[in-house]
Amino acid sequence: MADTTKITLSDKELSLVTNADWILTKHIIIGKVYSLFADNIPVIGAAMKQAGVVLPEEIGSSVPKIYKGENYLQLPYVMFDYPRFFDGPHIFALRTMFWWGNFFSITLHVSGRYSNLVRDKIIRNEKELPGHFYIGIHEDQWQHHFEENNFLPVKDTSREECIKMLSQNDFIKIALKFNLREWNNMPALLEKGYYEIAEVLA
Repeated sequence: MADTTKITLSDKELSLVTNADWILTKHIIIGKVYSLFADNIPVIGAAMKQAGVVLPEEIGSSVPKIYKGENYLQLPYVMFDYPRFFDGPHIFALRTMFWWGNFFSITLHVSGRYSNLVRDKIIRNEKELPGHFYIGIHEDQWQHHFEENNFLPVKDTSREECIKMLSQNDFIKIALKFNLREWNNMPALLEKGYYEIAEVLA
């Protein structure tokens, strides 16, 4: 006889499986994230131009990419990469992410020959990262969560510690995080974030 406990639904699960409305609402929300990200394509270009950022041709001519998934740590997400360039170990990506139930974020992710675009400007030119930035410290560059084993806030670290963290891997990730409860202010928050990251690259 089959073990029915494996398929038995709780009251909460039963209420969800019999209600299509929340799935339809999810699709609407994801569509709004797509629209938000698409609206920021010209904003990013304007931020780079104002800061005087000159990117290598292969990066500057890249085409924006917006895509979604259902299972980053078991939750849906939407990614927006622009500008972007991926060539094996050589990566340049300005990645904006929506992660269901968690946050919006902007991450500057560079590796290989592009690492010095960030490392030189922060370390050699002694440019200070604003305190609300985060620095990626995980050895796996494809982790996006903000737990303390992945990102550390600049405000909680000394300049010497920041330099050490920026130098410990063959990639660099600096990020900004935004609370989902600020959803209605997100266009302005993301715009401000893009201008701040452009200043890091300036």
